[in-house]
Amino acid sequence: MYSLLIFDWDGTIIDSTGRIISSMQSAALEVGLNKPSEDTVREIIGLGLPEALQAMFPAITPRESDLMRERYAYHYIEGDSTPTALFPYVRETLENLRAKGYRLAVATGKNRRGLDRVLAQTELGHLFEITRCADETTSKPDPHMLHEILEQTGVAPEAAIMVGDTEFDMDMGRRAGVGRIAVSYGAHHIDRLYQYDPLLSMHHFNELEHWLTKKGDLA
Repeated sequence: MYSLLIFDWDGTIIDSTGRIISSMQSAALEVGLNKPSEDTVREIIGLGLPEALQAMFPAITPRESDLMRERYAYHYIEGDSTPTALFPYVRETLENLRAKGYRLAVATGKNRRGLDRVLAQTELGHLFEITRCADETTSKPDPHMLHEILEQTGVAPEAAIMVGDTEFDMDMGRRAGVGRIAVSYGAHHIDRLYQYDPLLSMHHFNELEHWLTKKGDLA
């Protein structure tokens, strides 16, 4: 039934929430904006950066937005030392799914430069057939990036699954007509994701492979 698995990145593949929060807080203080709370930053994880800044700072000026983007990028890439690592079982699960014939994709709020950097750092890039980023299409929860992935892979919506940890992922998946799998260990509490009728709520990444194997699901 399912042949294409589409993954969010931050909070689903990699444990980067802590660095996103601390980098955003440091950037805001440098720019002269109010320091956002941890919960405030968690709320915007998954959005494209321009949309995230507008949501956190509704009165932000274009100059402040440009400065925030510059300082956030600095802190996230080199100024902040908060560890980021793949969640447990990610690498082996992705490799196993690819070996079994599933097609893998990424749909992320990161920009292209940021995603390419972490794909190289984690050495996971070769596993994904296609990736889409917020700065080259429309930010989540608009379904446009999923429509683009489906069109370019030639996969029907009913044969695809969106795997993510935020309401933005689930809402985007539902609007695109693809199945949803909710991740409980990411930025948004799992209770918030249930309203989007996920096929599975997974607490560890390897549960995805177990679920697909149990279903005998490869199309």
